[in-house]
Amino acid sequence: MGGIGGVVGGKGAHLGALSRIDGVDVPAGFCVTTDAFRQTLAQEPSIDVRLDQLSRLDPDDREAIRTLSAEIRETIEGITIPGDIASAITSTLTRLGDQAAYAVRSSATAEDLPTASFAGQQDTYLNVVGRTAILRHVSRCWASLFTERAVIYRQQNGIDHRSVHMAVVVQQMVFPYASGILFTADPVTGNRNVATVDAGFGLGEALVSGLVNPDVFTVRHGEVVGKTIAAKQRAVHALPSGGTQEVAVDSQRQKQPTLTDAQVVRLVQLGRRIETHFGRPQDIEWCLVDDGFRIVQTRPITTLFPIPEVDDRENHIYVSVGHQQMMTDPMKPLGLSVWQLTAMVPMHEAGGRLFVDVTRRLASPASRAGLLDLMGRGDPLVRDALETVLDREDFVLSLPDTGPGGPPGAPRSVGSSKSGTPGTPGKAGKPTVGGASAPIENDPAVVTELIERSQASIAALERDIRTKTGPALFDFLLEAFAEHKRVLSDPLSFQAIMAGMEATWWLNDHLQEWLGEIEKNAADTLTLSAPGNITSEMGLALLDVADVVRPHAEVVAFLQDVKDEDFLEELANIAGGAEARDAIEAYLDRYGMRCVGEIDITRPRWRERPTTLVPVILDNVRNFAPGAAQRRFEEGRQEALKKERDVLSRLRALPDGDQKADETKRMIDRVRTFIGYREYPKYGIVSRYFIYKQALLAEAERLVQAGVLSEKEDVFYLTFQEFHDVVRSHQVDDRLIQRRKDAFRSYQALTPPRVLTSDGEAVTGAYRRDDVPAGALVGLPVSAGTIEGRARVILDMADADLQTGDILVTSYTDPSWSPLFVGIAGLVTEVGGLMTHGAVIAREYGLPAVVGVEQATRLIRDGQRIRVHGTNGYIEILS
Repeated sequence: MGGIGGVVGGKGAHLGALSRIDGVDVPAGFCVTTDAFRQTLAQEPSIDVRLDQLSRLDPDDREAIRTLSAEIRETIEGITIPGDIASAITSTLTRLGDQAAYAVRSSATAEDLPTASFAGQQDTYLNVVGRTAILRHVSRCWASLFTERAVIYRQQNGIDHRSVHMAVVVQQMVFPYASGILFTADPVTGNRNVATVDAGFGLGEALVSGLVNPDVFTVRHGEVVGKTIAAKQRAVHALPSGGTQEVAVDSQRQKQPTLTDAQVVRLVQLGRRIETHFGRPQDIEWCLVDDGFRIVQTRPITTLFPIPEVDDRENHIYVSVGHQQMMTDPMKPLGLSVWQLTAMVPMHEAGGRLFVDVTRRLASPASRAGLLDLMGRGDPLVRDALETVLDREDFVLSLPDTGPGGPPGAPRSVGSSKSGTPGTPGKAGKPTVGGASAPIENDPAVVTELIERSQASIAALERDIRTKTGPALFDFLLEAFAEHKRVLSDPLSFQAIMAGMEATWWLNDHLQEWLGEIEKNAADTLTLSAPGNITSEMGLALLDVADVVRPHAEVVAFLQDVKDEDFLEELANIAGGAEARDAIEAYLDRYGMRCVGEIDITRPRWRERPTTLVPVILDNVRNFAPGAAQRRFEEGRQEALKKERDVLSRLRALPDGDQKADETKRMIDRVRTFIGYREYPKYGIVSRYFIYKQALLAEAERLVQAGVLSEKEDVFYLTFQEFHDVVRSHQVDDRLIQRRKDAFRSYQALTPPRVLTSDGEAVTGAYRRDDVPAGALVGLPVSAGTIEGRARVILDMADADLQTGDILVTSYTDPSWSPLFVGIAGLVTEVGGLMTHGAVIAREYGLPAVVGVEQATRLIRDGQRIRVHGTNGYIEILS
């Protein structure tokens, strides 16, 4: 932490800033600086040795951390404060009044940062009286830098113990009638227009310690809109001789509001002034003394998801791109900007994620129904979240349907009914399929032509980019991005994708209507082993690699110990290794541009980090017999054919059966012709991305050689345009890069919402179903069937260790996860929709799958036995 915060810590810096805001009353006090902390600790060299030991400890080894941190605290508390420091403290106390009572509060340099609040990580001591006691408590504050919880928090947040220093705030005590916390934004929903006030009698320690439940007031636009008055049976008061004491609250006062509505509104107004000064929502500690508010602390609310920046004051509704692309992790700035430059619609950045503004589409009755229907079919939680906002009637103003380009008339409010089950809308607004409205014929040559077009474009890119360096490279890339978007916007490509999706919907809707509930999600079986799916082929191809590796025991043993990314060179020196290397190299030639989170160009590709594939290859060697890829594909194809014969036979027995069977046969042919192509455009995107990335990294390496950059990956924290500017000027702002690194680290702790409003409210949506057993976890059914097995909670593909029959539970699966799908029996994810990649591949492999299960990786423990109901969309935890 630089500047004043590096001298007095986060708390001290914020108190200093607070004291300079007009109308904000802060109790008097002073700071013991971090220089005093360093000077004192320098008297005890053994602390350096223990810090070295502490930095080497595993964050999960709680017992070792507990023991070593206790030793460090004891050592610090035993150091005599140097005479000049002790004299400076006592002389300042004399000036302020050394018989007064003080609060002695820790203020670490890594505390109350914009990116991490560190709330409660170090200690505060109240009502400390007398010079000797204050000096003793200064030492105790220094020592609290090494409480077990503070040490673990720093390790989990990647903060070096040596980089954090401790200042101490010594502040005159306030003896309040009431105290509490003010959040200038709703800490639960994130709504920036809603403030909440927690209040209790006496000192705030009663609330912080959980001794009493607080009164809670909710304020919106300067008005108290909700309050809960608790029975406050206890309070904490200061003792005349020092320290604090719990006291009983008089029975007549227990249920009285701590504050009047007028006081609450006045406090929130004060909070808004503080929020404006710091430029972000604040968590403020306050005290009420003689009807005046004293502010004793403020810190940023770091758990709030940021809001996209716009240049107007209108209401906006944003839908998460990451939930559609199956990648909800934060992206680095270069990844964000390249995706924005190559995307087909404008995208807004917030919290390291991208969002699309759907406000205008929701405001127009003509486009609203179609958007909600499409969202509902993909992810019912997104639809429900959008309807939740629309139901407020005053957030989105409707634009009348005056035709393209027509002037909007007087706006009117929009409402939306939540009747029915999200994701299963009525016939209104559904895309039409089949018959004369079908945009393209059931011709496999259409897909072949599209793939050839994409491959030709990529080959041209690869050829032409080789000679481009310096600013000319960036000019060329802007042209390449235009070509990228031209390929993506090919009307024939869009028609082929929609043909497969609409045929899937048609089959599911009509077969359930004609043949009953038994045919719910019938398309799941009819699409098994559909031809031409580049992503499912990728999983099967790794089974073929395992077939090459399996016969060679030395190769298997070598791969089990692989750690370095250049292992393929060494592999050729082992018996059978050259053959295995060639098989892996051929796989990487076709699929090496893929990786987890592949929409972020900065993510390491399999070609750059081939060790990622080794655990999956070894699982395939262990769990499968030779020839598994071809056998599995053929088994799926035969099952789909059998399902087709059964469905058509039963349809023909119905009234108008021949017509229904003919329509269904045409739709089955249609879905099998086009559904595989659904995955190809993404393959084309990441193929192009890897070519872009190789050229950009070569340029970054030239900047490193020229001494402009410290390391080439620093460019990942610049936008595309900023990178271009650095190449032109040969100058870079190292502080900007460091700020971006810090921000990126903070974004990793945030969970992006499916829907976000311009008020900052994160709207999650709900399934609103009553057909799920008590205790079951609800999600979206995307691949039919029921399976029971061991849950394997895997957050990183490189950590895969699967046995036959395991059920994969993870946050999300993009195409890079598909090699794992061949070895599992079922799938559960926190993110996903009916037509996202994991769902499509699960159906092709015949895996029962439920996606969109909120907090699945936390609620399901690794190794538990679970039952996945892929047809009805829920999971039962059995053990």
